[in-house]
Amino acid sequence: MSFPSAFLDELVSRNPIDEVIGQYVHLKRQGGKLFGLCPFHTEKTPSFSVSPDKQLYYCFGCHKGGDVIRFVEEEEGLDYPDAVRFLARRVGLEVPEDGNQSSTYRRQERLRALCKDAARHYRSQLFAPVGEAARAYLVRRGLSSKTVARFGLGFAPGGWNGLEEAMREKGYEKEELLAVGLLLKGQKGGVYDRFRNRLMFPIIDVSGNVIGFGGRVMDDSKPKYLNSPENLIFNKRKNLFALNIAKNSKQGRIILTEGYMDAIALHQYGFDCAVASLGTSLTEEHALILQKYTKQVVITYDGDQAGQDATRRAISLLEKSGVEIRVLRMQGAKDPDEFLKQYGPDRFRLLLDQSENHAAYGLESIRRKFDLSRDDQRVEFLREAARYVAGLPGAVEREIYGARAAELAKVTTEAVKLEVEQAFRQKKAREKRLRQQKDLAPAAAQQPQSRKIRYDNVRSAVAEEKLLAMLLKEPALFERCGGLTGGQFSSELLGRTYEMLKQRRASDLQVSLAGLGEALNEEELSHLSGVADRHDELVSDRAMDDCLRIIREEYEKTHIAAPTDLLEMRRRLQEKKAYGGTKPW
Repeated sequence: MSFPSAFLDELVSRNPIDEVIGQYVHLKRQGGKLFGLCPFHTEKTPSFSVSPDKQLYYCFGCHKGGDVIRFVEEEEGLDYPDAVRFLARRVGLEVPEDGNQSSTYRRQERLRALCKDAARHYRSQLFAPVGEAARAYLVRRGLSSKTVARFGLGFAPGGWNGLEEAMREKGYEKEELLAVGLLLKGQKGGVYDRFRNRLMFPIIDVSGNVIGFGGRVMDDSKPKYLNSPENLIFNKRKNLFALNIAKNSKQGRIILTEGYMDAIALHQYGFDCAVASLGTSLTEEHALILQKYTKQVVITYDGDQAGQDATRRAISLLEKSGVEIRVLRMQGAKDPDEFLKQYGPDRFRLLLDQSENHAAYGLESIRRKFDLSRDDQRVEFLREAARYVAGLPGAVEREIYGARAAELAKVTTEAVKLEVEQAFRQKKAREKRLRQQKDLAPAAAQQPQSRKIRYDNVRSAVAEEKLLAMLLKEPALFERCGGLTGGQFSSELLGRTYEMLKQRRASDLQVSLAGLGEALNEEELSHLSGVADRHDELVSDRAMDDCLRIIREEYEKTHIAAPTDLLEMRRRLQEKKAYGGTKPW
């Protein structure tokens, strides 16, 4: 639907872009802008900028940009109307003439409410007579009543339709229960509860919404753990268990565990920075999420082969995000929960402080694969270790861990250095070949999305960009534009934007790109946000006049119908020069 311009202006003004984005991205002020790590792609150096005065964001890395509404669209996965409703709800604004009851956003709200009521039902069952065995299990696992309450743990009894009946009494439809995976369809067309005879772990997102569940079976049934399926409100690749609590931790790190019980145990023992992935290996999306909330991640996966494989995968993903990665090795216990029960929190805290960085862990993992008492195994170890060390980003790291590899294999550091240098050269050669292959690909495929908007007349377009940037900064300068129209711009997008901003000025509305989100697609708004960010120079009458002159000159050059027009243009340019470049046309 189309929203009134005045309403959108109020919505944007009551949702300052730095406050909204600051809930998703850790921002630091640099002059008049704020910078942080981009939430839309993996990076180590902040290239994501937020301009509070312009109410715009722009990433110099992936070239995505826009206003606060477009950011919510991207981050929350909403369409434009639902992003507007999201922001309106955030500040208590009523959305005018909003009769769209079937919108995605409204459906998401309904399903979140269903999951919250389901969590309350499971909790009530935990403390009913039917939950006695589950309560006894929690006591055996050493969880306090405070911890059980903090994580909202519950119990799904063994019946086939207990949850369905309870939720239907609250007004929820069968289709809604199916949509979030709380019900399953039977072979004969009936439905039954997905979770039965299971200890229930509500999955809560960083905004405090219940979006799904994990369930641990209370008998020997399989699978031992069962999670909600992905649906409209739950994506296991984009959520982490207990992050809603860990995001507020003051411990300066996030501890990454393999399962719910490990994370909960750590919280009970005072480590309120623990999280767990939701029945899946760590993903690139998880790495981006962790990057927002911490500078250090400590991996505490199990020490078995599966845990080591998962650790290596997690390291490779976290390396790209730029966070410091450490790996905790435990002896005498298979997981953090068991270690804490046997040795207590002080010993675990010591382990945390002494945890290895990922480079040391990687080298030690390679060492464990070989019998270094045998010469042939030492040679194979050194070859693999050299390839690993050559992949480390810094020369100092390569020298330190090359020397450590030499020490482990009992050979000279010079010999290992030669192997590392050779592996490093081979690595660089491979990277060069890949770059050359990419260079041979079609140019369009290599351009960032916002760069697909190209200019036929670069001289005019640069002036048009600068003019728009100045008008956005000081809307009163529209008075100096005289009879300039968007049709005189060489770029259709820039000309159309000029006309829309001029119309807003005439209607006494805020002159900003933030008010044009409904009229521009994602690519256009990203491009214009980049324009506003690039041309942030001081506004001056001379710069303004230069832009107007260039735009008109270039327009005249491309709209000559006959030789007499060339003479007329020359006469008018001379006349303009005589007036010092300020005579309106």
